[in-house]
Amino acid sequence: MKKTVLLGALTAATLVAGAASAATLDDVKARGKLNCGINTGLVGFAAPDANGRWEGFDVAVCRAVAAAVLGDQEAVDFVNLTGKTRFTALASGEIDLLSRNTTWT
Repeated sequence: MKKTVLLGALTAATLVAGAASAATLDDVKARGKLNCGINTGLVGFAAPDANGRWEGFDVAVCRAVAAAVLGDQEAVDFVNLTGKTRFTALASGEIDLLSRNTTWT
């Protein structure tokens, strides 16, 4: 009985998560831009170069996702987030993808 309830709960959670992901993907495609949360000023991760173009590992992740989903690596709006606002922005839909220093929890 307990295994059945647990299995049912896990199945429901998986379906809800999949539906939420599909909705976000549909929103990104309709908008034509990926809103990507980053941490400004971490050289090597996310920082503007001398010309104002974003560069770094986190930026490259955002551009790779934009290229895969939208066919254009430049179709990204970078949103600067703090440690306190990163998860709120993701949960509220302000950003579609969080690509910044975050610990595993």
